Amino acid sequence: MRMRKKKHGAERIAACAEILIENPESLKDDPRAPFSDREKLLCLEIGCGKGNFAVGTAAAEHDINLISMEKVPDVCCIALEKAMACKESRPDNLRFIIGDAANLEEWFPPHSLDRIYLNFSDPWPKAGHAKRRLTHRIFLERYKNLLKVGGELIFKTDNAGLFDFSLEEFEAFGLELIWMTRDLHNSERAATNVMTEYEKNFSEKGFSICSAIVRFN
Repeated sequence: MRMRKKKHGAERIAACAEILIENPESLKDDPRAPFSDREKLLCLEIGCGKGNFAVGTAAAEHDINLISMEKVPDVCCIALEKAMACKESRPDNLRFIIGDAANLEEWFPPHSLDRIYLNFSDPWPKAGHAKRRLTHRIFLERYKNLLKVGGELIFKTDNAGLFDFSLEEFEAFGLELIWMTRDLHNSERAATNVMTEYEKNFSEKGFSICSAIVRFN
């Protein structure tokens, strides 16, 4: 479903400038520059949606700096405002980018990321659209170039077909499968799992959430 265009969206996004990386090309020189503590792990969320995961993860994991990106400005507007609304509790380790994952290698230097999060990416269910899936080996090659040796990809989806496809791609690409489940909310990682808005909605309807963690060695 297409989101209705936000009224005064550009102005609302501009009001959140302090946590928005407006020129992601600037990260190529120093991707940690937007953060006051540059010694923390540098993590990237691809497709932050309305920001629940970004805000919750940055608040819970004080040892990371998190950059959350979203290609739809009106969706990212909600995430930005959600982060800004935290006021005194707003984590200083969270920044946002409005942009497409196809441009990642133009923004980040090689082997600069410690972790990538993929949460509920578009499954692109038609066979002819497989190369658009963010777990296709084309994207895995990009992640390999961006992640440090030993860096991790943490993946969540409610789509069983996409999960099966992703596991096959991970294996074919030679990634180390650290952990996986087809029922995240009843797993040993449920207590520390930060849910997205989409995840909360679908799990309340009885859908199981699949998740996998793979390492790029």
